[in-house]
Amino acid sequence: MTDLDGPRAQPQSGGPAKQLVVLLHGLGADGNDLIQLTPYLGQALPDAAFVSPHAPEACDMAPFGKQWFSLQDQSPQAIDAGARRAAPTLDAFLDAELRAHGLTADKLALVGFSQGGMMALHVGLRRADPVACICAFSSLLPGGDHLADEIQSRPPVLLVHGEADEIIPVQALGATEAALTANRVPVTSERRPGMGHGIDERGIQLAIETLRANLPGAAAR
Repeated sequence: MTDLDGPRAQPQSGGPAKQLVVLLHGLGADGNDLIQLTPYLGQALPDAAFVSPHAPEACDMAPFGKQWFSLQDQSPQAIDAGARRAAPTLDAFLDAELRAHGLTADKLALVGFSQGGMMALHVGLRRADPVACICAFSSLLPGGDHLADEIQSRPPVLLVHGEADEIIPVQALGATEAALTANRVPVTSERRPGMGHGIDERGIQLAIETLRANLPGAAAR
């Protein structure tokens, strides 16, 4: 099993972490990508620690960057299989981070972009101890057909997707939302007009609202 690590940001309050936000990057990036969200998220969540682990594999579709699993085959079956292979490594990392901070699972939030969102959804819904919430940007749900048999917890989920996404079409949001709703997962979604494969200011604000609403002790002051 590959050990994960990546850039971190300590609570802006200067005190011990009362919440933990794990940021999961997309294909061909690394942890240095989403850690750039922490100045915005950290201002709204001053008691939260942040970590953005590098995915375990070298990207096989670019000369740089990392991947959680290969996307050379983008069939639903291959994506499901890839997420399953990567899940134990991410699960172990989450457990280790919670232990290191002395926090329980309800203080943990998962924020993922693209392939990182796939991992956040796949792992977060299958953990026996529910995480506080999941935010997935420009992503999709791997293995939705199997979710009814495998779901272990139902944390609130935020889905944000650009209507002009050229990598993962916005229709994926509807399919993901339908699968989550069918499995009684609370879900909020927003389609962003004109936005491609990315995260905009509105998406960041929605994530802040979701994190504040669901992380214990993080409500707006």
